[in-house]
Amino acid sequence: MDALMESLWESAITHVHTHAIRKAHENIDNTLKVAEKILTQFDVSRKVESKIIEGPREDLGGYLAAVDELRTNVEFFTYNSSFKSSDSALNHAHGLLSKAMTRLEEEFKSLLTLHSKMQEPARLMECLPNSVRSTPTSGSQGGGGEESAGKGVPSHPANGKNAKGLEGFGSLIPPKVIPQLHELAQRMITAGHHQQCCKIYRDVRAVILEQTLRKLGVEKLSREDVYKMQWDVLEGKITNWIHFMRIAVKLLFSGERKLCDQVFHELEPHRETCFAEVTSNSVTMLLSFGEGIAKSKRSPEKLFVLLDMYETMRELFPEVEAIFGGKPSAPIREAVSGLTQRLAQTAEETFSDFSEAVEKDVTKTPVQDGTVHPLTSYVINYVKFLFDYQVTLRQLFGEDEAVEPANSQLAAATMKIMSALQTNLDGKSKLYRDPALAHVFLMNNIHYMVKSVRRSEAKDVLGEDWVQRHRRIVQQHAQNYKRVAWTKVLQSLSVQGLTSSGSGGLGNDGSISTGVSRALLKERFKTFNIQFDELYQRQTQWFVPDAELRESLRLAVAEVLLPAYRSFLKHFGSLMESGKNPQKYVRFSPEKLDAMLGELFEGKTRTEPRR
Repeated sequence: MDALMESLWESAITHVHTHAIRKAHENIDNTLKVAEKILTQFDVSRKVESKIIEGPREDLGGYLAAVDELRTNVEFFTYNSSFKSSDSALNHAHGLLSKAMTRLEEEFKSLLTLHSKMQEPARLMECLPNSVRSTPTSGSQGGGGEESAGKGVPSHPANGKNAKGLEGFGSLIPPKVIPQLHELAQRMITAGHHQQCCKIYRDVRAVILEQTLRKLGVEKLSREDVYKMQWDVLEGKITNWIHFMRIAVKLLFSGERKLCDQVFHELEPHRETCFAEVTSNSVTMLLSFGEGIAKSKRSPEKLFVLLDMYETMRELFPEVEAIFGGKPSAPIREAVSGLTQRLAQTAEETFSDFSEAVEKDVTKTPVQDGTVHPLTSYVINYVKFLFDYQVTLRQLFGEDEAVEPANSQLAAATMKIMSALQTNLDGKSKLYRDPALAHVFLMNNIHYMVKSVRRSEAKDVLGEDWVQRHRRIVQQHAQNYKRVAWTKVLQSLSVQGLTSSGSGGLGNDGSISTGVSRALLKERFKTFNIQFDELYQRQTQWFVPDAELRESLRLAVAEVLLPAYRSFLKHFGSLMESGKNPQKYVRFSPEKLDAMLGELFEGKTRTEPRR
């Protein structure tokens, strides 16, 4: 029994000993395997070290593979930090990775700089769609260097045969380079070097974009700069600005959006951040001029360019929202929206001021010949242009498209402008000393208003009633002119007062009365000659520019003057011919009078032929 117990004990001891040895061996094996892995990663580090030092220039793909291996090493040593040897390995790998990132930054900057070039104005113009293309005013390209000095962007070719369109604009950087830039950006951002990566991208692309805009002719102008400009210069700059905005949004900003999306594909939020930082200054540079115009002093001539600018901003805003859709670009969207609203407000206020400005026009010098006043032609042309902007003005007023034109705010405003013009013309007519010329002046101007309205879209708004009412006003002034100008002349051809008794100059049979005073008859002929000659000299200098109105006015005078003169001559001409110097008193034949009436209202001067 004792022997059996001793045997079992020895067996148990042997078993325990064997298990301990086996366990120890297992631990040793695990330790050796880990050590082997560490040695392997050390070996990898040694292998990629030469590659890292060599740099990515000759073999970018191999270099990036080496960086990936090195990152794997860093992760390995980080997770196996319990081994003392891992600390030095980790430090070594980190050092190599830092060198690698420096090389990647250099390569990223080098590639980006090498292939980032300013876009030529002519190419931008060529790629802009014909539907929104316009030619900037001469000299607008002079701000960007010797190549562009003195050269305007060429207008689009006939029929658009050479136009490339948006699809022809292509990429801002050669397509073969973009995947390399993406790989570099991905490695840097993954390694935690996103700030350096974004800074490089922003610094290179922002400068190129700004240089392109400057070469195109874009200037950063303040409100004070705008205020100092002469109107003709400012008008040209506004036309160019509209053109530049379209190029910037449709080509340059959309191109930068596409490029940034490709370089930073799936690298959020850096994709949106980089794009916002690249474009921010350029957008500000463009909008500063618009802000200057929107905040500048209001004047009537600015209305249409304000409407043009507002139309352009509204047209481009959906594209702006799509291009600058990210959260970092929110300030840009707000700036564009804000400018659009300010342009709308300024345009609306300018439009509202116009009728008041018309009514208060204080020009004190009358047009000497009674023709259409410059204010009238200016206002009528202004109103005509308004109807080219009907859609825009309705948007400006927030008016429903279903509202009938005659009931629209534009109709009410047009009526107010026309009324203000008439009020002003009435005041200007009082500047004439000759009341007959005052009537000719009003007749000319209101006729011009009626004729212009009938030939424009304003007729649909003002209505046929307005046209007919003002045609009657024209006829009324024509009648008043005839009465005021010719009554005295016609009175000199009256038979009243020619007899010595004052009882009449004709007998019952129509013959010359025996009681006619020859002296009074001579005086009548002399009075008629003087009055008619004076009116002829004066009224040939007056001008009725409308040929039909001019002829009808002559005819109206002839219809009353010639019959009266023929009758007077028939009854008393023979009495003058029987005396001495009959030509002294009977200077005009009816035919001569008719011919002379045909020369009225030609706008002659004393030294000039007919107008």
